[in-house]
Amino acid sequence: MKIKDYAVLVSVIMIVIMMVIPFPPLLLDFLIMMNISLALTIILVAMNTREALQFSIFPSLLLLTTLFRLGLNVSTTRSILTNKTGGQVIETFGSFVVGGSVVIGLLVFLILVIIQFIVITKGSERVAEVAARFTLDAMPGKQMSIDADLNAGMISDRDAKERRQKIEREADFYGAMDGASKFVKGDAIAGIVITLINIIGGLIIGMVVHGMPVGDAATTFTLLSIGDGLVSQIPALLISTATGIVVTRAASDGNLGSDITAQIFAYPKLLYVVGAVIGLLGVATPINPLLTFPIAGLLVYAGWTMQKNLNIAEEAETAAGDEEVEEMKKPESVTSLLQVDPIEFEFGYGLIPLADQKQGGDLLDRVIMIRRQIALEFGIVVPVIRIRDNIQLEPNEYVIKIKGNRVAGGEVLLDQYLAMSSGLEDDSISGIETVEPAFGLPALWVTEEMKDRAELSGYTIVDPPSVVSTHLTEVIKRHAHELLSRQEVKHLLDNVRESSPAVLEELIPNILTIGDVQKVLMRLLKEKVSIRSLDMILESLADNGVRTKDTDVLAEYVRQSLSRQITSQIAVPGEAVKVLTAGARLEKRFAESVQQSDQGSYLALDPETSQTIYQEVLQQVSRLQQSGIQPILLTSPAIRMYLRQFLERYMPELTILSYSELEPEVEVQSVGVINLP
Repeated sequence: MKIKDYAVLVSVIMIVIMMVIPFPPLLLDFLIMMNISLALTIILVAMNTREALQFSIFPSLLLLTTLFRLGLNVSTTRSILTNKTGGQVIETFGSFVVGGSVVIGLLVFLILVIIQFIVITKGSERVAEVAARFTLDAMPGKQMSIDADLNAGMISDRDAKERRQKIEREADFYGAMDGASKFVKGDAIAGIVITLINIIGGLIIGMVVHGMPVGDAATTFTLLSIGDGLVSQIPALLISTATGIVVTRAASDGNLGSDITAQIFAYPKLLYVVGAVIGLLGVATPINPLLTFPIAGLLVYAGWTMQKNLNIAEEAETAAGDEEVEEMKKPESVTSLLQVDPIEFEFGYGLIPLADQKQGGDLLDRVIMIRRQIALEFGIVVPVIRIRDNIQLEPNEYVIKIKGNRVAGGEVLLDQYLAMSSGLEDDSISGIETVEPAFGLPALWVTEEMKDRAELSGYTIVDPPSVVSTHLTEVIKRHAHELLSRQEVKHLLDNVRESSPAVLEELIPNILTIGDVQKVLMRLLKEKVSIRSLDMILESLADNGVRTKDTDVLAEYVRQSLSRQITSQIAVPGEAVKVLTAGARLEKRFAESVQQSDQGSYLALDPETSQTIYQEVLQQVSRLQQSGIQPILLTSPAIRMYLRQFLERYMPELTILSYSELEPEVEVQSVGVINLP
């Protein structure tokens, strides 16, 4: 703990001791002046804060100052009743400040108590209650606004986190102030009661214990009690005022003083009217003109000065506006129009409720979950998804764009559900025929009334937001390689550098460039191989990059090093992996057709052979799909890359593996052979 922490602890302990152990008058004088100084400090800090959270410790500080003041009251009461003195400060307030008059002292004390209790404390308490309630009511809206800005790309994740924390602190602060304002109210009541006890108790003790006459006892103890009340109530009044300032303070760019000056004197011409009224009072009433005329002249002069400054500011603003107009007349800068969003999701006006949180839409929350899912599954950070409505689309239509180009789309009926059959059709289930957009499965749009019957018939029921989010997820997975820019690869490598700097120092730029690494990663993502194990991928590139710079070949080496990961994606524990295998004649033909060039190796097949191979693969894949088996083509490592390049244009979803990419312990069952006649 630091010295400041010990100071606070010692202060709290001293407050407790002060209530139990009698203090000498000199020490009481010091503590009373400390109380006044602390109150002045608090009100000045409250006036100079720009927003309430800059003084977030105020509720706790309010409790401590209240406890300190009450402890001080106990000590001064003990000293007054025991020694007939409360110290020089109390005697000064009881004699000099109120002129030594008991009646004047009582009146001044009552006025201070009334101002504090009825005016300031009551108002502060009510404002604190309303502020706490309104702050809590506004929390959901503020949270949704932050999520909307985050998904729109207007703020970063860090900014969103800071804003959410600020909202939570505001709610905690105003909730605490709602309770802390009760301390101020109780303090005002306690001040009245303590003063009455001092007067009555002092009168009795003065006559009985000290043997003083009634008049002397009444004068002495009443003045001391009033002095004690004043030195207690004045700091209490200052802190009550500070409470009101804090809870009524709206966030602004300046402190209270600058805001008051700027806003009250924002209309200089009104000062002319006020000056005229004050001057008229000196003429039309018996009030001495020597008192009113200087004030009136000062107001008129202030109004004239501020009006002149205001005119200068308006002229400068007009000049700036003219410059802006001239700037607009110049040839327009279209640089900002060249930026293309990596991912865009556009929808017709009928689908606005999907993204409107006020109407219960949760699309923005789903987008956040999609980005997290892709990061965990594929190891890449999906760029911010731009979500906006497009009046050029049909009301229920949506479009997904990658780098400005449409790659997918569909239609959604918000008042219905998507029902997908498990294979057994039920004629009693009626609806609008459609195609599930993510996987191309036949489906029906069914009403709320038909939904339960469809579920009982074995249909899978999906709500419209889930249809859209699933489609968006699959599109991002399918095009993940297009989203991996060099800059994104640089960010991923910087992240690896923190944990595995050695492999990066060896690999880049001595063996490969960032562009080479990008091509390898894109090749992996294109076949839906996760790059989350980036350190392992870089190790493989460092090992094999010294032998070849062909990124396609390097990608094959990386796939072999990720065999356990690739196997886990297709294998089910306890079950054999059913595959199609490439026949010997097919592998031989592919091996013979590989040609070398300066740009690398490529496959050169004649059209007739290409058509024959394609038809054979299509027939075998269709047979497996009809049997409910995921088609996997298994081949030798030597031709896997070329077979993939040959089939990816027509069958991008077909999984093609080499023997080296399967773990030895996995059982493989061949359910077909693809061969040449």
